Amino acid sequence: MKVIFVIVSLAGGGAERVISILANRFVKKGIDVTIMMTAGDTVAYRLDERIRLLSMGGTSGGSMRLRLMRIKKMREYFRANRDALIISFGPGTSFFAAAASLFQGHKMLISERNDPAACPHKRLRNLVYRRADLLVFQTEEARSCFPAGIRKKGKIIPNPVSQSLPPVYEGERKETVAAVGRLEPQKNHRMLLEAFALFHKKYPRYRLQLFGEGSLGQELGSLARSLGIGQAVSFEGFASEVTEKIRDAGMYVLSSDYEGISNSLLEAMAMGIPSISTDCPIGGSSLCIRSGHNGLLVPVGDVTALEAAMERIASDAALAEKLSRNGRKIRESYSEENISRLWLECMEEVGRL
Repeated sequence: MKVIFVIVSLAGGGAERVISILANRFVKKGIDVTIMMTAGDTVAYRLDERIRLLSMGGTSGGSMRLRLMRIKKMREYFRANRDALIISFGPGTSFFAAAASLFQGHKMLISERNDPAACPHKRLRNLVYRRADLLVFQTEEARSCFPAGIRKKGKIIPNPVSQSLPPVYEGERKETVAAVGRLEPQKNHRMLLEAFALFHKKYPRYRLQLFGEGSLGQELGSLARSLGIGQAVSFEGFASEVTEKIRDAGMYVLSSDYEGISNSLLEAMAMGIPSISTDCPIGGSSLCIRSGHNGLLVPVGDVTALEAAMERIASDAALAEKLSRNGRKIRESYSEENISRLWLECMEEVGRL
């Protein structure tokens, strides 16, 4: 079997991490694996040396000429590998993959990685998705957003938990609140900072650590200072070994307005960090969390509810231990082995079509 993954780059992010995990698993099974990056050449993940990495150029900046050159390069590689299965992640990347492979006879699998409602070009996306022989969605809620013709070709596969995660931390946890994610509007760090400011008045020893980079970095730093928590909040930037840095955190918070399935949330739970998440579309967090059992769910955008959830964990050691004990079980149910097997079953199904 020959597979070509198509992604913007491997600079960091949930979809990129999933591809790195799958690619490493597949190549060990004797599958010929290529990762084609449409707009960059940065690789933030450890990859087996047998995986072929290709860059189709840098970002286009809106240039039609550069976009056409990208499609031309992709098309040339696809033509030389007509027997390969194309696996594309997300609508933008899938548009280029579909255009570049037009009339070449490739089988194609497309994976939707985020909230479909957030896509600004739904008609074009749906047109591209109809090109796929099979689609992978992270949740049933995500699949339900699409027309029947797309839904019937859909399979549900959650994200894997990396087997290289550090072991569960067994010592006394630090008085820290950890959050991992791009500093972009979707992640709603503003809500997290506002909730932490309220929480910090009652628990002044706690510190908030934000891991990630993005366009809102300066704005969020200014907000932290205006809320009087500038000294209690640290902006850590992107960290390739972030799991090592947060494994002893007192709690983990995902404050997003919408998500696919957050890899960082899964990893935090798998490491036994008591975790809180917004109950956001497309249902990834509620798929993973039974609130009060292995984590806590709060409404999207609700500062008061988030602060109250943080206070519950900080004030109730028995609850924190319960969430930690039950949350870590996700390491097995969402293991690389189980999730990669589901992907292989989908790939074999496409091959039979």
